[in-house]
Amino acid sequence: MTEQDPNSRSQSAARVIESPPSSRPEPGLDGFEHRFATIGGVRLHYVTGGKPDGEVLVLLAGFPESWFAWRKIMPMLSTTYRIIAPDLPGQGDSDRPMGGYDTQTLATTVHGLLEQLGIGRYSLVAHDVGAWVAYPYAALFGGEVRRLVLMDAGIPGITLPDALPTAPDRAWRTWHFAFHSLPDLPEMLIAGRELKYLDWFLRRKTANPETFSDADIAEYLRVFVKDGGMRAGLAYYRAAALSAQQNRELSAKGKLQMPVLALGSDQGSIADMATPLENFAEDVHGGVIANCGHFLAEEQPTAVAEELNAFLGGPPHD
Repeated sequence: MTEQDPNSRSQSAARVIESPPSSRPEPGLDGFEHRFATIGGVRLHYVTGGKPDGEVLVLLAGFPESWFAWRKIMPMLSTTYRIIAPDLPGQGDSDRPMGGYDTQTLATTVHGLLEQLGIGRYSLVAHDVGAWVAYPYAALFGGEVRRLVLMDAGIPGITLPDALPTAPDRAWRTWHFAFHSLPDLPEMLIAGRELKYLDWFLRRKTANPETFSDADIAEYLRVFVKDGGMRAGLAYYRAAALSAQQNRELSAKGKLQMPVLALGSDQGSIADMATPLENFAEDVHGGVIANCGHFLAEEQPTAVAEELNAFLGGPPHD
């Protein structure tokens, strides 16, 4: 009986058989599909589609949302861009780890996803907590980011004021920053009332509450009540002080060099997104979407898509 070479046995066992990632079509968006990837032990969900050989556009959503926040503008951009819309750790259908909700860790995880996909050049579009993540991302991996779009967000340690407004006509827009950061109390008050909470949070912060259908609210409720969903959503705010410290250290190293579009809205949280960012980025372009609340991409998708196409179509940043 001939003895098998142990080296050949080892090589045979280690052989990788290539296969495409498992995916599921998104019924509401032709040409888009759901996929998963594991990055540093965290399984991330993302939706991808669009022009296969187009420039890559990465979309990062905020609280209490998911990739679903971009559903209205994705078809408008799909003929030009290859789109990747991940759920951040703790968001949507991604894992809800026990820690790692500071925005530098989140940014590093998203970067790991793009590395795994073999993508090294792209533009970032981000809203709310997604914009919290996009700032350190652009500071850490600026050589890869072609252009950056930040929408209706005060970024911890950068443009988020230490003292939030208390006047009644402004406080309702930002009261949740402090509330969400408290230990235990939000869970006690929200548990069992998740639908009422999300309904208020989403519809009160819009210019037109009919922006969100009952089916839209149901989708956001579905991911919010998943195991660990509330804990993870609150964790972004509970880590905000650490995120602010990290961002101050990053900003001390210099301004962002890529072009930045700062979009606010006339009835959102921060109308003038651009002026405060001029202290932290070299090339800031601003705009205010009219007749719009906090959720720009869902309230005024056509206006947002037109602004993105105009800005992202500019010459590349080198």
